[in-house]
Amino acid sequence: MPPPKIIEKDNYVRVRHRMVETQLIPRGIKDKRVIEAMLTIPRHLFVPEEALWSQAYSDFPLPIGEKQTISQPYMVALMTEILELKGSEKVLEIGTGSGYQTAVLSMLAEKVCSIERISLLAARARKVLDSINCSNVVIRIGDGTLGWPEEAPFDAILVTAAAPEIPQCYIEQLNVGGRLVIPVGDIYTQVLTKVIKTAKGVIKQEMGGCRFVKLVGRYGWTNENTY
Repeated sequence: MPPPKIIEKDNYVRVRHRMVETQLIPRGIKDKRVIEAMLTIPRHLFVPEEALWSQAYSDFPLPIGEKQTISQPYMVALMTEILELKGSEKVLEIGTGSGYQTAVLSMLAEKVCSIERISLLAARARKVLDSINCSNVVIRIGDGTLGWPEEAPFDAILVTAAAPEIPQCYIEQLNVGGRLVIPVGDIYTQVLTKVIKTAKGVIKQEMGGCRFVKLVGRYGWTNENTY
């Protein structure tokens, strides 16, 4: 894909470098392509309230409306690195949210298919992604727990919300050799889980504790018990 458009009045270049040097590299992020994406994507543009732009590169999540958040920069980098993207993959993202994680993925994969259940967030993310030339991203509004059968199979799936268990359709929609990264657990704490699909089944690896908003849908949490 073409590189993200350079924002002439982007005053956050040094702040992004500091984010990478103080939050990501010391915690073990090593993939050079992931680091380059984190240095390049203007994270502040994905924070809808301009009053919060000064905090956009800080080491914590921020609200984006609709009771959703933009994830902590380190978590975005970690989940992306775990996918081990090389550049030729088709990736499914569950939970577009602000679009920031989507933008990072778009720099590292051939195509990103992203599903968002909240139409306002999807529209806002699409606008920002277009503004920085992320042309290899397709966004769909719907139930992310169903995956995207029409676009399957995928080489990688990244889920940006917590599920009580792994929806079987994600495994079914992965290519053999594909990777899935998903937070799994209860409503308070989860374990970031990596799943590798093989010809003989799946291999699961626990990648550490985390805390995400709930994955809402048929194979996740219902709207009634979400908040």
